[in-house]
Amino acid sequence: LSTAISACEKAGEWETALQLFSALALRRVEFDTIIFNATISACGKGSKWETACSFFTKMAQWVVEIDAVTWSTAISACEKGGKWEQVLQLLSKMVQSKLDLRA
Repeated sequence: LSTAISACEKAGEWETALQLFSALALRRVEFDTIIFNATISACGKGSKWETACSFFTKMAQWVVEIDAVTWSTAISACEKGGKWEQVLQLLSKMVQSKLDLRA
């Protein structure tokens, strides 16, 4: 499932990635970190930083593990959108999360 979303991300098809995510949600698929990371990355590459941040927020709401890749893709999406305030906010939250970046 994440492979299909990743393929969309690599092809620059962020809208298709979102459609796949929505289709999976309708089928009540159990989402994992990899699916979210691929979706956030697809949004970032499509310059949809707000949508990327929305998925980042959903991860916490849906109790999906946020890993170093998640933080990186969310920060990258905001950076590509020129949203430095968001980048700084995410970096601050990452530090507060006490994520072990050595893992």
